[in-house]
Amino acid sequence: MYYIGLDLGSSSIKAAIIQADSGKSVKVVTEPEDEMEINAPQVGWAEQDPETWWKHVCRAIKKLLKSTKVDASTIKGIGISYQMHGLVLVNEKGNVLRNSIIWCDSRAVEIGKKAFQEIGEERCTSHLLNSPANFTASKLKWVKENEPTTYRQAYKMMLPGDFIAFKLSGTINTTLSGLSEGIFWDFKSNNISNSLLEYYGLDKSLIPEIVDTFSVQSTLSKEGAIACGLAEGIPILYRAGDQPNNALSLNVFNPGEVAATGGTSGVLYAVTDSLSAKETTRVNNFAHVNYSADAPRIGKLLNINGAGIMYRWLKENLKVDSYEEMNQLASKVNIGSEGAIIIPFGNGAERMLENEMTGMQLNGVNFNIHNRAHLCRAALEGIAFSFVYGMEILKNDETPIHVIRAGNDNLFRSEIFADAVASLINQEIEIYNTTGAIGAARAAGLTDGAYKDLNSVVAQNDLEKVYKPRKNQAEYTNAYLKWKEQLKNILKNKQ
Repeated sequence: MYYIGLDLGSSSIKAAIIQADSGKSVKVVTEPEDEMEINAPQVGWAEQDPETWWKHVCRAIKKLLKSTKVDASTIKGIGISYQMHGLVLVNEKGNVLRNSIIWCDSRAVEIGKKAFQEIGEERCTSHLLNSPANFTASKLKWVKENEPTTYRQAYKMMLPGDFIAFKLSGTINTTLSGLSEGIFWDFKSNNISNSLLEYYGLDKSLIPEIVDTFSVQSTLSKEGAIACGLAEGIPILYRAGDQPNNALSLNVFNPGEVAATGGTSGVLYAVTDSLSAKETTRVNNFAHVNYSADAPRIGKLLNINGAGIMYRWLKENLKVDSYEEMNQLASKVNIGSEGAIIIPFGNGAERMLENEMTGMQLNGVNFNIHNRAHLCRAALEGIAFSFVYGMEILKNDETPIHVIRAGNDNLFRSEIFADAVASLINQEIEIYNTTGAIGAARAAGLTDGAYKDLNSVVAQNDLEKVYKPRKNQAEYTNAYLKWKEQLKNILKNKQ
């Protein structure tokens, strides 16, 4: 028997199939082979056709079944992970009314800023745990203001994962965790935020029925089953946004546990049981997958735009063949890069820097000393230092950090990067070889009672390596303090 996990990204759909008894991954496929198109009707806008997601979900599932020769009748359940903060609108017949306004679309920024000011920082912080910012609620307000006909035709609003579940089952519903990521949830009243809906003038009936994150949320309809090649009646057992799901994939559930991602951008997702939100302008706070009013679990999400994209930029411009070659070059240079410092924030505004745009900056270069090996080392250290800087912000937000678990992303494949982070925060970093699709499939099994928890499943199947902090951390500490002083001067000059 098996479970299937789906991970809906903005570039592709990943589908995984796992063994029900062991949780072991059988296969992961990606659809399409090229990236899905993102439409940009105007500068700063980003949209995708939800029906395109559905088409590739169906193709991915069929590809998965065909390549593994698994009988569809042996699939016990489905878990869904999805790109967060998107907006999908459908009419009463379930037809999509417009392209989805996805996570990286910035058209609602000013709407969110105005709401934060007029609702008030204290109320937003204590009730929503966030500024309304550019999240789903603000995007829905944008539609009401700018596309009133579409808004009047809308029957329900959905997040991207809700839409895929609807196409599979014909049932429209959502989750508490999902509503919190859209900033629709009031943590004080433990209900939909009526005050935010009233402020924005949004119809509460647009919000779907709420189901538990781990539950029989719906079952595959005849139409959905035919379209994707599965059997009618298979239950959808789990649904969560990509960052909470990434944490689940790494067995991050409890206060003090942190999930780290080191891909194109960097993400720190720390779980806490506190509803305190001191850093709402720099950190987002969402209900984690195991949140309940009696036992609150909040995922504090800190994003670092200038992460892997900076290392990729350097690789392309140095004309280096691979990241492995870059890491080998960097390993020839001592900690601190002999004074060369790279500030890696060249991928737009950085939320953790109060939305400042510092640009990537290279400092302290001596033409008689430094070469491309020093640049590789300075880049890895600069990105690592930005992660440490982010962790300092999380700690200032009263977030304990006891365990850090990371996927086997490009950055965490670098011993220099992981060694720097582990040493500076004085914590072990556990590296796991897993994906969001595998995590979603395992979560379905967790709902189904296939195993009591994910601890043994993840540890037995995925653990690859543990980076331990250095006993002597002085060299890294000195290099980090010089880096942070450089950043401090840059931010000071921006004021």
